[in-house]
Amino acid sequence: MYATNAIESVNSSFKKVTKKGTFPSEDALLKVLYLRITELQKKWDKAHVHNWAMVHNQLDAHPKFKDRIRKYNHCSLTIWFL
Repeated sequence: MYATNAIESVNSSFKKVTKKGTFPSEDALLKVLYLRITELQKKWDKAHVHNWAMVHNQLDAHPKFKDRIRKYNHCSLTIWFL
């Protein structure tokens, strides 16, 4: 899994939207970050998970994850529910 890359991507995106200057209040900053998260979510909802069939099979074979994988088998992006 590429969790570290996803986290770094979010951090980089936050830096881009916050480097423009100061914010009048903490709420203003939180609103900007919230809007950026919603933009990223829309982008990721359209994204394809590379090698998902292979990852799915490996998780399904592992006793620790088998029940959770099968519980959410109907979802297109099961990984978000683990």
